[in-house]
Amino acid sequence: MPSEVMSMREPYSPTIPGPSLLSSGRYIHFGPFRIDQQRQEVTRNGSRLKLQGKVYQTLLTLLEKPGEVVTREELRMRLWPADTHVNYDANVNTTVNKLRIALGDSSDKPLYVETIPRKGYSLLVQAEISNRAGTMYAPQNGTSGANAEEPSSRSGILKFSKSDLWVALGAIGLILTGMLIGAGIMRFWMNQASPTSPHSFTRHWLQQANPCGILV
Repeated sequence: MPSEVMSMREPYSPTIPGPSLLSSGRYIHFGPFRIDQQRQEVTRNGSRLKLQGKVYQTLLTLLEKPGEVVTREELRMRLWPADTHVNYDANVNTTVNKLRIALGDSSDKPLYVETIPRKGYSLLVQAEISNRAGTMYAPQNGTSGANAEEPSSRSGILKFSKSDLWVALGAIGLILTGMLIGAGIMRFWMNQASPTSPHSFTRHWLQQANPCGILV
C-alpha cells in the first residue's frame, strides 16, 4: 500500500474540473483558522498545524463547497489517482477523522465537518478569502469587501484596553477628589470670614455704650 503521507509543499493537480472558489485570494479564514494557500500552511490562532497532504487537500475540497455535500467519490477522485489500489472507504474515513482531530472537531457534535449519512461530508462554516494575512474582507457568500470590513471597523471603536479603562477611572477619581477638597476649603474660608450675627452685634454695642450695666 502506498504511503498516505504527502508533503504539504508537493505540487498538486486537481482531478475535479471547474474553477475553485478559493482562487480569489491567498488566505482563507474560518473560525480561529487561517490557510495560506501559497505556502500550503494552516494555522490556528497563529500556531501552525501539522497536516498531512491528503488531510490538507480534504480541507480545501470542503472549503470549495461550504454548506454543500462533498461526496465520498469526490474525495476519492481528489485524493487518489484512478490507478491507485487502496481501500478507498477506509482511507476516506481515516483522512476525515485526522482532519477533525486537527481542527478540534467531533463527529458527534460537529463544529466544522458534518457527516452526511450514505453521501459524504459538509462544511458547516462560511470561509472568507483575503489577500492580506490579518484581514478578512471577501467572504464566499458574495458580500463585498467593504461591507465585510465595516462590522470590524465599527466594533473597533468600542474596544478599549484594560489599561485605558484604569487610566480613565483614575482621572475621574482625581477630578472628584479635587472637587471635594476644593469644596472643603471653600466652606472653611466662608466660615472664617462670615460676619457676626445681628444679635451678637447689638449686644456688643450696648455693652460698649453702657459699660456700668445700668438698664436704660
